[in-house]
Amino acid sequence: MQNHVVDDDGQGQRLDQWLATRLEGLSRSRLQKLIEQGQVLVNDTVCQSKKLKLNSGDRLSVSVPEPEVLDLVPEEMDLDILFEDEHLLIVNKAVGVVVHPAPGHYTGTLVHGLLAHCGDNLAGIGGVQRPGIVHRLDKDTTGAIAIAKTDQAHQHLQAQIKAKTAKREYLGVVYGSPSGMSGKIDAPIDRHKTDRKKMAVLATGRTAVTHWQMQERLGNYSLLHFKLETGRTHQIRVHSAYMGNPIVGDPLYTENRSLKINLTGQALHARRLTLVHPVTGEIIEAIAPLPAEFEKLLKIFRQRMP
Repeated sequence: MQNHVVDDDGQGQRLDQWLATRLEGLSRSRLQKLIEQGQVLVNDTVCQSKKLKLNSGDRLSVSVPEPEVLDLVPEEMDLDILFEDEHLLIVNKAVGVVVHPAPGHYTGTLVHGLLAHCGDNLAGIGGVQRPGIVHRLDKDTTGAIAIAKTDQAHQHLQAQIKAKTAKREYLGVVYGSPSGMSGKIDAPIDRHKTDRKKMAVLATGRTAVTHWQMQERLGNYSLLHFKLETGRTHQIRVHSAYMGNPIVGDPLYTENRSLKINLTGQALHARRLTLVHPVTGEIIEAIAPLPAEFEKLLKIFRQRMP
């Protein structure tokens, strides 16, 4: 149990904000979870509101449980490693691989493969079911994904994602051809009101910003370069469909569109990941080669061109 007394500077600050400046080694998101779980007392009373405004002199007690023991069984996986040292791992995720365990996917996830590759180094980092995972990719989206091997790296990398200093760039093949050569989609994303598997552009959603740039026009299709400012679930897929150019092969957002080419998943690939090394400060740029299926799709479209 860690005990603290709010100083005069803390008057009026939110509970989670104040704790984040005082407790070393705990990210703000981790503190918010502790608050939700009833692990924080304010003046000897459990407080589960991260937005509580503090008063000078308030007594805070924070209980940080020991990391839960992982009950996941490591599974050998052929990982395509783009970068690795004792702090950080970047892999080129294959199509069809789910990043972390979830209903319907309790084995064969990237986390299972990472546990086999990294051993005990990941235990307790970022949560029991998502050890080391800093950000995610959809099951059928391929490409570069970063994994932290230490708590310090995990917090540093998550902070880069939040501050938008980590750059995530994608290549995607879309139906049609957007007008112009580049653009910005600024449209909030929330869970679809009737289909819980889907996301949608809704006024109630969280801010979502995607930048796109034309790479190549391919007749009735286009190869686009995407840059993410935010990282909402299905963001590029939702925004592409929203502007009238859904990702080719997307099973959720390409209603009534026929491709006549069999694809394993949507033609969306996390091509480049650029970040600052959490310890050395070095700029790390990982470029994930295009999957063979993606290359084949581009070849077919190019051959169809007049």
